[in-house]
Amino acid sequence: MKPTERPELGNHTLLTEFVLSGLSNHPELQNLLFFTFCLIYTFTITGNLLFFIATVHPNLHMPMYFFLRVLSFLDVSTASIVVPKMLVNFLSEERKISYVGCATQLYFVIFLGATECYLLAAMAYDRYVAICNPLRYAIIMNSRACFFLVLLSCASGNLVSVVQTVWVFTLPFCGPNKINYFFCDIPPIIMLSCTDTSSYEKQIITATVLVIFTPFCLILVSYACIISSILKISSAEGRCKTFSTCFSHLIVVTLYYGSGTLIYLQPKSSNSQDTKKIIALFYTVIIPTLNPLIYSLRNKEVKGALVKIIAELSKI
Repeated sequence: MKPTERPELGNHTLLTEFVLSGLSNHPELQNLLFFTFCLIYTFTITGNLLFFIATVHPNLHMPMYFFLRVLSFLDVSTASIVVPKMLVNFLSEERKISYVGCATQLYFVIFLGATECYLLAAMAYDRYVAICNPLRYAIIMNSRACFFLVLLSCASGNLVSVVQTVWVFTLPFCGPNKINYFFCDIPPIIMLSCTDTSSYEKQIITATVLVIFTPFCLILVSYACIISSILKISSAEGRCKTFSTCFSHLIVVTLYYGSGTLIYLQPKSSNSQDTKKIIALFYTVIIPTLNPLIYSLRNKEVKGALVKIIAELSKI
């Protein structure tokens, strides 16, 4: 396919659109993939919506549930940025995305992903205060502090996203214009640049350290303090009950930070592109579907609220 071009700038012909290769090049699989991911997307929206409604229950007005509602919103937004375009491409032969559309999608993918990384660190701090300083928990984690932590997460995510998106789209793209991916992301896009990107890859690694490892270190410090406090509890039952309040968060942190690290720490690694697609699919589509289940199954209050909501809906 001949790339659509803009007038030359210097010695480079600039592209006006890209083509997404998608998850598979096999035509016979496209309908199956469409219905599969349409079903997954439906579960994602439904599950997160029910979870959001359940945590608005008057008995669940603790800071932890406020953060979970924000997390739920970020998950739905991430899936909505990626999946609808992917579904359209399953049924289309051209699979085009405009230059501006690709930049917009990249901005929101990075913004939502970085914001979630920082939010997970804020949630770890919430667990630290609840377990290590329970008598002052309500004072420290008041509504103003919770809003501040969320706004700080969003502001940090926006800053990272603006810088990264501008860096990527100031690179010259001379053709080909086919992105070997199912959405616009940094590693596959920079592979299309017709200039040396080694310095930019170092910038990606630096940004990854700031976005992933800085909040991850804060999470580790929080859990080191939490574990130290839990070990001081005399009864085994008390230790298990206290640690169980952190278990769901630890699972989500492991899944999200692990997949993000594998993608962005090695932007031009030797891993096959198909492997990278599976990892990217995991953190953009699968994790948003799993998070409501992870946080609901081990939480009696949320399960109780969900049962009431489903029972009321069944009466309609």
